[in-house]
Amino acid sequence: MSARLEVKTAPLSVTPTGTLVIYAADGAQPEGAGATIWAATGIDWTKVTAASGFKGKQGQVLDFLTPTGISADRLLVLGSGKPADGEAIATTAWTDRGGSLCAKLMAARAETAAVIIDSPDATPARIAEIVAGLRLRHYRFDHYKSAKKDPDAEPKSLTVTLHVADPATTDTAIADRAATVDGTLLARELVNEPANVLGTLEFAERAAKLAALGVEVETLDEPQMRDLGMNALLCVSQGSARPPRLVIMRWNGGKKGDAPLAFVGKGVVFDTGGISIKPAGGMEDMKGDMGGAAAVTGLMHALAARKAPVNVVGVIGLVENMPSDRAVRPGDIVKAMSGTTIEVINTDAEGRLVLADALWYTQHRFKPRFMVNLATLTGAILAALGHDHAGLFSNSDDLSAKLLAAGLASGEKLWRMPMGAAYDKMIESRFADIKNSAGRHAGSITAAQFLARFVNDVPWAHLDIAGAAFGTNANEINTSWAPGFGVALLDRLIRDNYET
Repeated sequence: MSARLEVKTAPLSVTPTGTLVIYAADGAQPEGAGATIWAATGIDWTKVTAASGFKGKQGQVLDFLTPTGISADRLLVLGSGKPADGEAIATTAWTDRGGSLCAKLMAARAETAAVIIDSPDATPARIAEIVAGLRLRHYRFDHYKSAKKDPDAEPKSLTVTLHVADPATTDTAIADRAATVDGTLLARELVNEPANVLGTLEFAERAAKLAALGVEVETLDEPQMRDLGMNALLCVSQGSARPPRLVIMRWNGGKKGDAPLAFVGKGVVFDTGGISIKPAGGMEDMKGDMGGAAAVTGLMHALAARKAPVNVVGVIGLVENMPSDRAVRPGDIVKAMSGTTIEVINTDAEGRLVLADALWYTQHRFKPRFMVNLATLTGAILAALGHDHAGLFSNSDDLSAKLLAAGLASGEKLWRMPMGAAYDKMIESRFADIKNSAGRHAGSITAAQFLARFVNDVPWAHLDIAGAAFGTNANEINTSWAPGFGVALLDRLIRDNYET
């Protein structure tokens, strides 16, 4: 099972013990307190780096057991790389540094570690990024694994003490950043859970727990949604024994009466494809088809935990898409809450049906300043962008620019995709107002055009996170199947542009 991680701070003047970590930049020797520690060992820097090939690059390490001249049992010299060019890149570089630190400490089987951080550019905010990277890299989803009886198993706990110039200010920055990390870890947990454990009701119950942080949580059941005319969302759920839910989460941290920011998430807890059933290979991944709803829930947790001075509403549509004698069929026509009629061409294009009613409900009830929806919507976006970027579609250049900047600052990157009348024409239906699928060509774009029909004139952005929400490649801050994509991105968007 996962080891417990504790991170705390201490002054630079405290004598460190246990495993000691100092840093060396690319092409440079340790500086400051690190230089004093290195000098005490009596080891020749030039000789050891020449013999080892250590150059101070990010991820490189020198490992010394029972070094002489210092009180530590072990000394790790980690490469910190070259100074980052630009604040946004610098921020993510420090987060990566924390992830790399965690990996090295776990590989060394350390139980206690003292880390010396005294470089001139080590601001409290950047040190907080190191802690964020530590926690994000340390996360594992292993609840369903039996406990190992191996006596040589990894230590049950890891305590990391960061020796810094200003512990009090640094602790404040760490606490503020921790709220976003907690939200990201919540999103990871939700996406990683198997569908037999996390159904629609169970997801709604987990969202309801945000009330303990001051979030107002309201849940609509099937009769309430039917009374509202949410037939697009309901047609997706009708083939499943699990009932649908629409969960509304409100954080009122801003001025009373100010229009909220709105975030809407697709929450298909499992997607078989319905009657248009998916191939068996890889279908197990469809437990993650609620990644958009997970991101919105994690964001609401983050905002409430750090008492963000802004009004925000999060709406998630929770359904399961199953084939049965009650399931929606290709060729069926349903009327959405907006009054728009939709011909269902492909029952595996179900997420846009859920979002159609969720978006319309959100703009109609809350009159938000803008709406951003997140959805693991199309395989086409994965074909276009892979796992490195999520797709951004929008009717607002201003909102798009802010989202793109937030993506760079958070490391959760976006790429803006085109929209336009030619693509919108592709979703016209012979028998209804629109159809839910226009085929393979421009599949992610026509899905966005479909959603755009349900936002009215509200500034809106659609984030297609099918390539970013699960199955991503391991990196410095995540070795989990689900990275929790979207929480840090949207928290950064709000911090930088909308907090009073």
